[in-house]
Amino acid sequence: MTAAVGRVVEHRALQYARTFRASLFSSFVNPLMFLAAMGLGLGTYVNTSSSAALGGLTYVQFLAPGLLAASCMQSAAFEATFPIMGGLVWNRTFHAMYATPIQPRDIALGNLAWILLRLTMIAAVFAAVIVLFGAAVSAGIALAVAAAVLTGMAFAGPIAAFAASQRTPEKFNAVFRFGITPLFLFSGTFFPVETLPAFLQPIVWLSPLWHGVDLTRALALGTAAEHPVLMVVHALVLSAIAIGGAWMAVRMVDRKLVRG
Repeated sequence: MTAAVGRVVEHRALQYARTFRASLFSSFVNPLMFLAAMGLGLGTYVNTSSSAALGGLTYVQFLAPGLLAASCMQSAAFEATFPIMGGLVWNRTFHAMYATPIQPRDIALGNLAWILLRLTMIAAVFAAVIVLFGAAVSAGIALAVAAAVLTGMAFAGPIAAFAASQRTPEKFNAVFRFGITPLFLFSGTFFPVETLPAFLQPIVWLSPLWHGVDLTRALALGTAAEHPVLMVVHALVLSAIAIGGAWMAVRMVDRKLVRG
């Protein structure tokens, strides 16, 4: 990390220190309530009727890793929308940074680095709660944190690039309503993808979240070694999207700051 990128990360950290209380519910409490309600509440009924479909796992053991990855996706999407537009359009903080030796590339990468740190914090706390819930099947839960963060970064870059191209936030509603929410519900987080109609399954396989959920769940459950090639494919797909998204974000922030 260059000094300029570090300055941008420092700026975002200082902003977060002043406003973190407002994000506690959405970042930490909301996912934990999902885990408790769906994993322990609904899971009581699922365990008595569908344990075979879950490979002998309890529902909370099946749900927790998927919810870990999905929560990182949601947090990354939020961090890559309104804060990016705020810096470029509303308070024009990024323009002030550009008036210093900090370059557009540093601004884009600094924001993505901050999102990476935020996701790591969120995923680490979530993983600790998974352990407390008794839903951690193996020590691979530590590696699952890294997989969940990678999943979030696969969304952060492309969404940040999109946010940098916008002048108003109206289209963000479509991103969350028609993108993030359907992915959250139908990418294997709450039930096995194999239970979907056969014609829908290939569509789900195109989802970055499915790759993230499957990788995170396999690492958390200690079953990744059973399908090593598939796990490598998951990691490569997520990495490629994250790197490509970061490149697009750099290009869009540069265009916005240099060309206006």
